[in-house]
Amino acid sequence: MGGPLNGVRVIELAGIGPGPLTAMLLADMGAEVVRVDRTKPPGGADHTRDVLNRGRRSVAVDLKHPDGVATVLRMVEQADGLLEGFRPGVMERLGLGPDVCLARNPKLVYGRMTGWGQDGPLAQVAGHDIDYIALAGVLNNFTRAGSKPMPPINLVGDFGGGGVFLAFGIVCGLLEAARSGEGQVVDAAMVDGSAVLMTMMYAFMAMGLWEDRPGTNLLDTGAHFYEVYETADGKYMAVGSIEAQFYAELIKGLGLADEELPWQMDRSQWPAMKERFTALFKTKTRDAWTAIFEGTDACVAPVLSMTEARDHPHLAARDTFVTHEGIVQPAPAPRFSRTAVEIQRRPPAPGEHTDEVLGDWGFEPDEIEALREAGAVGVD
Repeated sequence: MGGPLNGVRVIELAGIGPGPLTAMLLADMGAEVVRVDRTKPPGGADHTRDVLNRGRRSVAVDLKHPDGVATVLRMVEQADGLLEGFRPGVMERLGLGPDVCLARNPKLVYGRMTGWGQDGPLAQVAGHDIDYIALAGVLNNFTRAGSKPMPPINLVGDFGGGGVFLAFGIVCGLLEAARSGEGQVVDAAMVDGSAVLMTMMYAFMAMGLWEDRPGTNLLDTGAHFYEVYETADGKYMAVGSIEAQFYAELIKGLGLADEELPWQMDRSQWPAMKERFTALFKTKTRDAWTAIFEGTDACVAPVLSMTEARDHPHLAARDTFVTHEGIVQPAPAPRFSRTAVEIQRRPPAPGEHTDEVLGDWGFEPDEIEALREAGAVGVD
């Protein structure tokens, strides 16, 4: 196994959404991530096709069985990191809280993924991505003037503000533990990470460049040169011609270079210019506009579907998408010049590697058999 995290051992307590993304990112970078699944996994799905769980092996452990808890704690003694995504207090009630785990392994980096964080008035309240980004002041910005907010699926709260931030926190913790010899708890809250993603907008607001009225600003479809336009065939082009030289290329491609046009940054003219652009883009198909703008610095691109994106020549040349075990999926990112990264293995079925993993982590065959007979490990 290659990758910059080769040699790092991480235990993942199975969850959904941002936690699995964190585990996937670490596994993609070469870490040995063991997913601790339930002994009674949810049915109705082929878990081996859930590519969010790629790159790791799975053990099935009953965390309500004392021998199951003891098994995880024994693994903790050999781990560098642990990931959990339960509500605050659940791991403590299971006997796997950070105090217990750090007592077993003082260098452990203990990663906690929640929506609201480990403390605060809402810490025990249920929520989902849409709730976290709503309260963080993020969702309101995904709004066109005169319309209602449009949730950006669950990319901002779950994955951007949650999973990626926890992965960053784990790696930071590992670097610090290597220097100090001491582990610590990483409290990754989706509401916190989502707020951090808005930092540039707070900077713009402080400089008088951003109004707290969605759909009126430079990057929120207020400007005619940062917008999505429908084409003659009912498809779309994305326009992001912010800088003056790129805007000039846009004007040229639209056939307006010889006209007397308002200054690009005259906000009073943005609505009228948007109407003009809307009419122009509807005169040609998406492919026709792509042919005009592709290869220029106009910052204009076709809006592609998921299936179209994976076949785009640029993404194909970079192998941005790969086929692994017959499933098309995004390739690991970022890339490294020396410690190359790749998908290590297909997603596991729950408990698929129980005996194999426990053996690798120091359990004797008779111990594993005893755990199975007790119902502490293994899929029911």
